[in-house]
Amino acid sequence: MSELVVFEQLGEEGIAALAHSFYQGMRKDDLVGAMYPEDDWEGAEKRFADFLIFRFGGSDRYIQERGHPRLRMRHNPFSIGEAERDRWMEIMRTAMKEREVPSPSMEVLEQFFAQTADFMRNQAD
Repeated sequence: MSELVVFEQLGEEGIAALAHSFYQGMRKDDLVGAMYPEDDWEGAEKRFADFLIFRFGGSDRYIQERGHPRLRMRHNPFSIGEAERDRWMEIMRTAMKEREVPSPSMEVLEQFFAQTADFMRNQAD
């Protein structure tokens, strides 16, 4: 199954809405949400939406503005272990359910987010 199905089913608007729901959950979280600077919630949400749009076949706005994603490097300053990974995934799953992401996009995104969240870990538990 092609990952392009995500962009085909959700489009930029749907992916941006997913990012918005995710960041609403992050704002309320005391574990991983606390890692975000209070004065850049909107910027972080836009960058995340732009990254996902690019990653799943849409506009390359993220690359034009930020260059290569370098996800590990960008997240390295933060302590990310199993608890942080699991909480991030919990908030993302809630956002996907809230936005009623359809199949097969739900499965594609679940796999992508699980692999990426685990890849971001930089602390042994």
